[in-house]
Amino acid sequence: MSVSTSAPDKGIAVVTVDYPPVNALPVQGWYDLADAVRAAGRDPETRCVVLAAEGRGFNAGVDIKEMQRDTGHTALIGANRGCYAAFSAVYECEVPVVAAVHGFCLGGGIGLVGNADAIVASEDATFGLPELDRGALGAATHLARLVPQHLMRALYYTSRTATAADLHAHGSVWQVVPRAELRQAAMELAGEIARKDGTLLRFAKAAINGIDPVDVHRSYRFEQGFTFEANLSGLADRIRDDFGQQGTQGEGRA
Repeated sequence: MSVSTSAPDKGIAVVTVDYPPVNALPVQGWYDLADAVRAAGRDPETRCVVLAAEGRGFNAGVDIKEMQRDTGHTALIGANRGCYAAFSAVYECEVPVVAAVHGFCLGGGIGLVGNADAIVASEDATFGLPELDRGALGAATHLARLVPQHLMRALYYTSRTATAADLHAHGSVWQVVPRAELRQAAMELAGEIARKDGTLLRFAKAAINGIDPVDVHRSYRFEQGFTFEANLSGLADRIRDDFGQQGTQGEGRA
C-alpha cells in the first residue's frame, strides 16, 4: 500500500496511488497523497502532474472499515481532514494536474478529479458519490464541477454513477480511451502542457484559481460539517452497518 512519485518524462511527475483491493484510502493515505502532490508541484523541474492509480479502480473513497473499527471520532476527524488536505493539494498544486481515471471513481475520488485541471478517462470509468448509502455527505462541491447542477443533485440523491462518456459529453472529461491506452493518453496531454514555459504555467494556474467562481475549500468544509453531525447523531453508523451487511451494491448510471 503506497503513494509513489515517478518522473517518466521531462517536466512530468506521476503520482500513483496503490491501496489494494479498491484504493479506499485510510487516513494516512490521504495525507500521503496530499504530501506527494504538493511536493511534485513545488519541484521547479515539474510542469505538469499526472494523478493515477493502480488496481481495479481509480479511487473508492474513504476506508469505511477504518472508521467502523474506531469507537470514537478520531478516524472520522482524520478522514475529514485528510480528504480536505488531499483535495486542496490537487487544487492548489502549483502546476496543472491531469487525472488519469480508470474503473470506479467514487466518493473521495470525485474530490480529487473535481479539483484536477483536466481528466483523461478509460472507457470503463464511472464517476459517482455513493455518500448517502455510506452514512456520509460531501464532495457535491466537486461533482458540481463535473456535471450541470440538476444532474449533480440527481446523482447525489440517488447515489447513481455517470460514465466517462457521459462526462465527456458534458465537457468535463478531456478524452475517453480504451483502458490499455489510458496512461499513454494522460502522458500525451501532460506532455503538451509541459512544453509550455514553467514559470508562465505557474502564473496561469494561480490566475485560473483566482477567478474560480466557487471557493472549493469553503464549500467542501461546509459539507463536511453535516457529515460530522450525521455521525454524532448515530445515523451514519446505522447506515454504514446496514451497508456492510448488504455487501457491495450495484451501481446505476446517469
